[in-house]
Amino acid sequence: MELSCAMGGNAAAPPGPGPPPATTATTTGGGAGLREGEEYESLPSGATLGTHMVAGAVAGIMEHAVMYPVDSVKTRMQSLQPDPKAQYRSVLEALRRMVLTEGFWRPLRGINVTVLGAGPAHALYFACYEKIKKSLSDVFQQGGNSHLANVVKQRLQMFNSPYTSVLGCVRTVRRTEGFGAFYRSYTTQLTMNVPFQAIHFITYELLQEHLNPQRLYNPGSHIVAGAVAGAAAAAATTPLDVCKTLLNTQENTALSSLNIRGHLSGMANAFGTVYRLGGLPAFFKGVRARVIYQMPSTAIAWSVYEFFKYFLTQHVLERKP
Repeated sequence: MELSCAMGGNAAAPPGPGPPPATTATTTGGGAGLREGEEYESLPSGATLGTHMVAGAVAGIMEHAVMYPVDSVKTRMQSLQPDPKAQYRSVLEALRRMVLTEGFWRPLRGINVTVLGAGPAHALYFACYEKIKKSLSDVFQQGGNSHLANVVKQRLQMFNSPYTSVLGCVRTVRRTEGFGAFYRSYTTQLTMNVPFQAIHFITYELLQEHLNPQRLYNPGSHIVAGAVAGAAAAAATTPLDVCKTLLNTQENTALSSLNIRGHLSGMANAFGTVYRLGGLPAFFKGVRARVIYQMPSTAIAWSVYEFFKYFLTQHVLERKP
């Protein structure tokens, strides 16, 4: 999940002496107006912790569930030494062949663990984010990741995966590789989040300044800015994502070709292994699938979350006397 909340909008000026100013309304994106002093960019003070969590959870689940088949393709296209039957020229070809040869539901294998991880993770992420935004508006940290879910998801997505269920995969990995296997790509994931979020957030803010300078609720601007920002961040961080996929899947064919025994661990080892297997081009395997996945995924997350912020803000305002 790779999204943030815009931090535009100025706080209302503190009241001065004299009579209170008249209340005015600001029209936002064709919906009902917000009263002056009630910023759309931040949920109203009356919103509960549950409100933030519901908005974040829905955005995260929608983002990951809708685009999950493309994420499955991305995992396979990042394989460093794929099976001849799993070599694809495009995302559409990969989806078509997966459905025809492995069954209609094959691209969705592992979606349940992703949804289970994305909902709570995004709920906590957005709840914490909204709480600290006013005092720490310059700090941004990636949320929405469950490392256990990432490992299980990518192992279920691989071609000829021996795992057919989430629980079966979890049990087998824990028994044969230990609990640490679920955190083998932890440092790589964290390292990837820093440049991803920097590129994503800066790009989104720059586009919002041009497309939506007044920071009103404007679904079109959220979708366009989110999609472009997600694409730029995804393309730039693909090398780290390739390394993360290798650490998560422990691709046997690739590791055996280099006589690597045991399990690969550590970001430095992953970088060295990827380079030995395919040189610099190997770091960009699956870049098209990653960008195709991230563009609509980020657009969905932004639009859903911004809608919920707007909707819930309106709901609270309507209940005020």
